[in-house]
Amino acid sequence: MTAFTLVLSAQERLTISRILRVNHAGEYGAIRIYSAQPALTGRAADTQPFLHETLSHEREHLKKFADLMPSRGTRPCGALPLWGLGGSVLGLLTVGLGRNAVLTCTEAVERSVHRHLDQQLAWLVERDPALAQTIREIQCEELGHLTFAVNSRTADGWGLQALDRLVTAATEVLIWLSTYGASARMARDLQP
Repeated sequence: MTAFTLVLSAQERLTISRILRVNHAGEYGAIRIYSAQPALTGRAADTQPFLHETLSHEREHLKKFADLMPSRGTRPCGALPLWGLGGSVLGLLTVGLGRNAVLTCTEAVERSVHRHLDQQLAWLVERDPALAQTIREIQCEELGHLTFAVNSRTADGWGLQALDRLVTAATEVLIWLSTYGASARMARDLQP
Protein backbone atom coordinates (compact mmCIF):
# COMPACT_ATOMS: atom_id res chain seq x y z
CA MET A 1 0.00 0.00 0.00
CA THR A 2 1.43 3.40 -0.94
CA ALA A 3 1.69 6.32 1.46
CA PHE A 4 -1.00 8.38 -0.24
CA THR A 5 -3.67 5.73 0.34
CA LEU A 6 -3.01 5.71 4.08
CA VAL A 7 -3.84 9.37 4.71
CA LEU A 8 -6.52 10.18 2.15
CA SER A 9 -10.26 10.11 2.55
CA ALA A 10 -12.38 7.97 0.28
CA GLN A 11 -13.50 11.12 -1.56
CA GLU A 12 -9.88 12.19 -2.15
CA ARG A 13 -8.97 8.74 -3.49
CA LEU A 14 -11.98 8.89 -5.78
CA THR A 15 -10.90 12.30 -7.07
CA ILE A 16 -7.38 10.99 -7.75
CA SER A 17 -8.91 8.10 -9.65
CA ARG A 18 -11.00 10.51 -11.71
CA ILE A 19 -7.96 12.69 -12.43
CA LEU A 20 -6.08 9.68 -13.75
CA ARG A 21 -9.07 8.54 -15.81
CA VAL A 22 -9.63 11.88 -17.48
CA ASN A 23 -5.94 12.49 -18.14
CA HIS A 24 -5.58 9.01 -19.63
CA ALA A 25 -8.69 9.56 -21.77
CA GLY A 26 -7.47 12.98 -22.88
CA GLU A 27 -4.19 11.48 -24.05
CA TYR A 28 -6.14 8.82 -25.94
CA GLY A 29 -8.21 11.52 -27.64
CA ALA A 30 -5.06 13.50 -28.47
CA ILE A 31 -3.50 10.40 -30.04
CA ARG A 32 -6.57 10.10 -32.26
CA ILE A 33 -6.34 13.79 -33.26
CA TYR A 34 -2.63 13.60 -34.09
CA SER A 35 -2.97 10.22 -35.82
CA ALA A 36 -5.46 11.66 -38.30
CA GLN A 37 -3.65 14.91 -39.02
CA PRO A 38 -0.16 13.95 -40.29
CA ALA A 39 -1.47 11.55 -42.92
CA LEU A 40 -3.57 14.28 -44.48
CA THR A 41 -1.49 17.44 -44.13
CA GLY A 42 0.80 16.94 -47.12
CA ARG A 43 0.28 20.49 -48.33
CA ALA A 44 1.37 21.85 -44.95
CA ALA A 45 4.65 19.98 -44.75
CA ASP A 46 6.08 22.42 -42.18
CA THR A 47 3.72 20.98 -39.56
CA GLN A 48 4.65 17.33 -40.21
CA PRO A 49 7.62 17.15 -37.78
CA PHE A 50 5.55 18.87 -35.08
CA LEU A 51 2.61 16.51 -35.54
CA HIS A 52 4.80 13.40 -35.48
CA GLU A 53 6.69 14.56 -32.38
CA THR A 54 3.45 15.52 -30.64
CA LEU A 55 1.91 12.13 -31.44
CA SER A 56 4.98 10.45 -29.92
CA HIS A 57 4.64 12.58 -26.77
CA GLU A 58 0.94 11.76 -26.42
CA ARG A 59 1.63 8.04 -26.69
CA GLU A 60 4.25 8.31 -23.93
CA HIS A 61 1.84 10.33 -21.76
CA LEU A 62 -0.91 7.72 -22.22
CA LYS A 63 1.48 4.99 -21.06
CA LYS A 64 2.58 6.99 -18.01
CA PHE A 65 -1.00 7.51 -16.88
CA ALA A 66 -1.90 3.87 -17.61
CA ASP A 67 1.07 2.72 -15.53
CA LEU A 68 -0.12 4.77 -12.53
CA MET A 69 -3.68 3.43 -12.61
CA PRO A 70 -3.32 -0.04 -11.02
CA SER A 71 -1.62 1.17 -7.83
CA ARG A 72 -4.44 3.65 -7.33
CA GLY A 73 -7.23 1.18 -8.09
CA THR A 74 -8.19 3.01 -11.26
CA ARG A 75 -9.48 1.72 -14.57
CA PRO A 76 -9.73 3.57 -17.88
CA CYS A 77 -12.62 5.97 -18.33
CA GLY A 78 -15.92 4.55 -19.52
CA ALA A 79 -16.14 7.41 -22.02
CA LEU A 80 -12.88 6.37 -23.73
CA PRO A 81 -14.66 5.52 -27.01
CA LEU A 82 -16.20 9.00 -27.01
CA TRP A 83 -12.73 10.56 -26.56
CA GLY A 84 -11.45 8.44 -29.45
CA LEU A 85 -14.33 9.31 -31.74
CA GLY A 86 -14.10 12.99 -30.82
CA GLY A 87 -10.36 13.01 -31.42
CA SER A 88 -10.69 11.36 -34.81
CA VAL A 89 -13.45 13.74 -35.89
CA LEU A 90 -11.44 16.78 -34.73
CA GLY A 91 -8.34 15.52 -36.49
CA LEU A 92 -10.13 14.92 -39.78
CA LEU A 93 -12.21 18.09 -39.58
CA THR A 94 -9.26 20.36 -38.89
CA VAL A 95 -7.12 18.81 -41.63
CA GLY A 96 -9.97 19.46 -44.05
CA LEU A 97 -10.01 23.10 -42.98
CA GLY A 98 -6.26 23.56 -43.40
CA ARG A 99 -3.02 24.22 -41.57
CA ASN A 100 -4.29 27.07 -39.38
CA ALA A 101 -7.27 24.99 -38.29
CA VAL A 102 -4.91 22.16 -37.26
CA LEU A 103 -2.91 24.64 -35.16
CA THR A 104 -6.05 26.26 -33.75
CA CYS A 105 -7.28 22.84 -32.65
CA THR A 106 -3.98 22.15 -30.88
CA GLU A 107 -4.05 25.56 -29.22
CA ALA A 108 -7.64 25.19 -27.98
CA VAL A 109 -7.12 21.67 -26.62
CA GLU A 110 -3.82 22.48 -24.93
CA ARG A 111 -5.11 25.70 -23.38
CA SER A 112 -8.04 23.85 -21.82
CA VAL A 113 -5.84 20.99 -20.70
CA HIS A 114 -3.30 23.34 -19.10
CA ARG A 115 -5.96 25.02 -17.03
CA HIS A 116 -7.14 21.64 -15.75
CA LEU A 117 -3.60 20.38 -15.16
CA ASP A 118 -2.82 23.50 -13.12
CA GLN A 119 -5.91 22.85 -10.99
CA GLN A 120 -4.99 19.19 -10.62
CA LEU A 121 -1.44 20.04 -9.56
CA ALA A 122 -2.64 22.48 -6.92
CA TRP A 123 -5.01 19.85 -5.54
CA LEU A 124 -2.60 16.89 -5.81
CA VAL A 125 0.63 18.39 -4.48
CA GLU A 126 -0.10 17.37 -0.86
CA ARG A 127 -2.28 14.37 -1.66
CA ASP A 128 -0.33 12.40 -4.30
CA PRO A 129 3.13 13.88 -4.94
CA ALA A 130 4.13 11.11 -7.36
CA LEU A 131 1.12 11.75 -9.61
CA ALA A 132 1.72 15.50 -9.32
CA GLN A 133 5.32 15.02 -10.49
CA THR A 134 4.21 12.96 -13.48
CA ILE A 135 1.67 15.61 -14.43
CA ARG A 136 4.33 18.35 -14.12
CA GLU A 137 6.63 16.46 -16.48
CA ILE A 138 3.85 15.88 -19.00
CA GLN A 139 2.69 19.48 -18.71
CA CYS A 140 6.13 20.71 -19.84
CA GLU A 141 5.80 18.83 -23.13
CA GLU A 142 2.19 19.89 -23.54
CA LEU A 143 3.26 23.50 -23.09
CA GLY A 144 5.66 23.02 -26.00
CA HIS A 145 2.70 21.90 -28.15
CA LEU A 146 0.73 24.98 -27.16
CA THR A 147 3.64 27.33 -27.79
CA PHE A 148 4.31 25.86 -31.22
CA ALA A 149 0.66 26.16 -32.22
CA VAL A 150 0.37 29.78 -31.04
CA ASN A 151 3.63 30.84 -32.70
CA SER A 152 3.05 28.98 -35.97
CA ARG A 153 -0.50 30.01 -36.80
CA THR A 154 -0.52 32.55 -39.64
CA ALA A 155 -4.18 33.54 -39.65
CA ASP A 156 -6.92 34.38 -37.20
CA GLY A 157 -10.39 35.01 -38.54
CA TRP A 158 -13.90 34.51 -37.31
CA GLY A 159 -13.92 30.92 -38.61
CA LEU A 160 -10.83 30.00 -36.63
CA GLN A 161 -12.20 31.79 -33.58
CA ALA A 162 -15.42 29.77 -33.90
CA LEU A 163 -13.38 26.57 -34.25
CA ASP A 164 -11.40 27.52 -31.14
CA ARG A 165 -14.60 28.00 -29.14
CA LEU A 166 -16.06 24.72 -30.45
CA VAL A 167 -12.93 22.69 -29.62
CA THR A 168 -12.61 24.32 -26.19
CA ALA A 169 -16.27 23.62 -25.37
CA ALA A 170 -16.03 20.00 -26.55
CA THR A 171 -12.87 19.47 -24.48
CA GLU A 172 -14.49 20.96 -21.38
CA VAL A 173 -17.62 18.82 -21.78
CA LEU A 174 -15.58 15.63 -22.18
CA ILE A 175 -13.47 16.50 -19.13
CA TRP A 176 -16.58 17.14 -17.05
CA LEU A 177 -18.29 13.95 -18.23
CA SER A 178 -15.18 11.86 -17.66
CA THR A 179 -14.73 13.06 -14.08
CA TYR A 180 -18.45 12.97 -13.24
CA GLY A 181 -18.18 16.64 -12.33
CA ALA A 182 -15.11 16.20 -10.11
CA SER A 183 -13.19 18.72 -12.24
CA ALA A 184 -15.78 21.39 -11.42
CA ARG A 185 -15.73 20.51 -7.71
CA MET A 186 -11.94 20.67 -7.64
CA ALA A 187 -11.98 24.08 -9.29
CA ARG A 188 -14.44 25.30 -6.64
CA ASP A 189 -12.35 23.78 -3.84
CA LEU A 190 -9.26 25.64 -5.06
CA GLN A 191 -10.90 29.05 -5.04
CA PRO A 192 -9.38 31.36 -2.37
